[in-house]
Amino acid sequence: MAQPTLHQLYAELQAERERTWAPQQLERNAGQRRSLVARFDPAAYPQPGDMVAPFTLIDQDGNPLTRDELIAHGPAVLVFFRFAGCPACNLALPHYNRTLWPALKAAGIPLIAVSAQNPVDRGIINRHGLSFPVAADPDYALGRALGITFLPDDQPAVKPGDNWIGATLGTNSYEIDQPAVLILNSDATVRRLIVSPDWLDRPESEAILEHLPETQAANAA
Repeated sequence: MAQPTLHQLYAELQAERERTWAPQQLERNAGQRRSLVARFDPAAYPQPGDMVAPFTLIDQDGNPLTRDELIAHGPAVLVFFRFAGCPACNLALPHYNRTLWPALKAAGIPLIAVSAQNPVDRGIINRHGLSFPVAADPDYALGRALGITFLPDDQPAVKPGDNWIGATLGTNSYEIDQPAVLILNSDATVRRLIVSPDWLDRPESEAILEHLPETQAANAA
């Protein structure tokens, strides 16, 4: 049986929300996504050929993952997600595990899921049996360097002990990543950066693999 597309999975999620969410909650969610889409300027992000400065991520086991380690043998793919409890991310990452990771693994290309959440919440790994590393981006260093973080329009005051996104992320901030896919060349330049201002509209695996001819060669072999 054919795998559902990510677009189909998100359409089902939205339909379920329209059945079960209050109108005000639906509008807040849709309004923030509309706002991000309206502000989105593809030219404002790193372009193909731009250099990505050295960075260090921290994986789910507390081990460092450096830029140079990731690209030591060729390109690497970094998938940025919001946080481990994000419903849309809990559709995207297992989908990429099924439909993107096998082709990358066959070609020897690392795949790393990255968020600002620090330390990594292993729940998303355990729920879905993810086969690739999930890493934290301490202090938003890489996300900010790529320009993919944002602050939501609505930032209500919080008190100690409140359940809010800054506590979930471990950052004490409303700042959060937009979903994005970074394909990093072995010389640390950008091959492609795909940013998704609407977190219910992320690239299909096929659209990512189009930029990775190495996977086609590996599959042919």
